[in-house]
Amino acid sequence: MSKNFQYNKIPDDYGKTSTTDDSNLLKFGEANTFTDGTGTATPPALEVLSKTDLFDNAYNWEPKYQHRFVMSFADDGIPSHLIKASAKPTIENGEITLDHINVKRKLKGKSMWNSIAITIYDAIVPSASQAVMQWIRLHHESATGRDGYSSQYKKDIQLQQLSGLGEVIEEWTLYGCYLQTVNFGSLDWSAEDVVTIEATLNYDYAFLSF
Repeated sequence: MSKNFQYNKIPDDYGKTSTTDDSNLLKFGEANTFTDGTGTATPPALEVLSKTDLFDNAYNWEPKYQHRFVMSFADDGIPSHLIKASAKPTIENGEITLDHINVKRKLKGKSMWNSIAITIYDAIVPSASQAVMQWIRLHHESATGRDGYSSQYKKDIQLQQLSGLGEVIEEWTLYGCYLQTVNFGSLDWSAEDVVTIEATLNYDYAFLSF
């Protein structure tokens, strides 16, 4: 159920001590219209939910869970079941400022998709270290000093979120991914943690299919 918002009536002498011309101000209790000097405009009526609607709506939606996801590579380079964690895409819009006498006007500049971090379990078989290292060698081969072409080392990656039934409920595609940084983990005689690989992926852009 929804209803139009209404202003409460206040005493007629409210604000009469002010010397400001308030002929164009909206009065409490009056129709939701205003005059801009050239005509009369009518803003859209405000719609508000009743307390019953708010209470009922709090129980009729299903959240997305962080642990229900799968990341897959176009060439199956890194096995999906070893990718433990992944950030989701983020975009940043640059800023252009136009100076004009006493004011500044701001416009959107170039758009840039930011890099994401992923965590990979370093399994013995299949070896995650070997899979990541093979990808690194497409970027740069340390034994020879040669760099690869972008068409060789850039990959498309899919990031899918799942429902409790295993249905794909959200799908991102990251285009033109490459490895920005790779950390093959650490070792410690006193630790009981498993070894993981931390990698940062850079990409050209991301697209949300649904």
